[in-house]
Amino acid sequence: YNEFDAIWSSSLTESLIRGKPDNQAVELTTRIEALSETVEVSKKPIIFDADNGGDLHLLKFKIRAMENIGISAICIEDKVGVKVNSLDSDQSKTKQSSISVFQKKIKEIKKSRTSEDFLIIARVESLILGKGQKDALKRAENYSKAGADAILIHSKNKNADEIIEFSKKFKKSKFYKPLVCVPSTYSKTYEKKLINNDFKIIIYANQLLRASYKVILQTAASILKNERSFEIEKKIIPIKEIIKLG
Repeated sequence: YNEFDAIWSSSLTESLIRGKPDNQAVELTTRIEALSETVEVSKKPIIFDADNGGDLHLLKFKIRAMENIGISAICIEDKVGVKVNSLDSDQSKTKQSSISVFQKKIKEIKKSRTSEDFLIIARVESLILGKGQKDALKRAENYSKAGADAILIHSKNKNADEIIEFSKKFKKSKFYKPLVCVPSTYSKTYEKKLINNDFKIIIYANQLLRASYKVILQTAASILKNERSFEIEKKIIPIKEIIKLG
């Protein structure tokens, strides 16, 4: 049967399951330590969503911890200051890092990792912030020169046109690196189209969280309304199946 190829360690998901906002309220170290339990039960590669990577001078310790527990890649985004989720409609308070500062973070990760198999994914937020293709391409090339192994070009458009346009332009660059995308808003786009336009990694970043939250709300509401769980039993996994998961 079909399986996902890897696990995306989402900052959004890991914040919300703790009842905290997705603004780096949950420390990277806390999230890294929690993943040590995940690697005990799964052999899938883990891509760690590290937001902007945090303090440059502390990055080497985080990279060491990630490699030690078996995380396969880190993804850092070129934003600074208090985090605003990229899919939030109001990006007025979002500030993008200077290219030189973000390059220093990439170089620090490259210097700190002990294996080249630990991948560095640089996430470009230019299209999210309305800065256009030119800015996105300039940043992607500079992040590539600094040592990024892949480029995540992010978009919140309802179709994949602008990231495909980016892909075609970036493919012509001598600094081209494999591309990553996150089709949260352009969910009608089939994987085949993205793959045919040179996207090597496609991340479904939040769908499982959204699905589980909806069912949890429905289940709780049903129990409270009916004062018993019978009415919801057919819509949730049987106890016999759930106890086999351990």
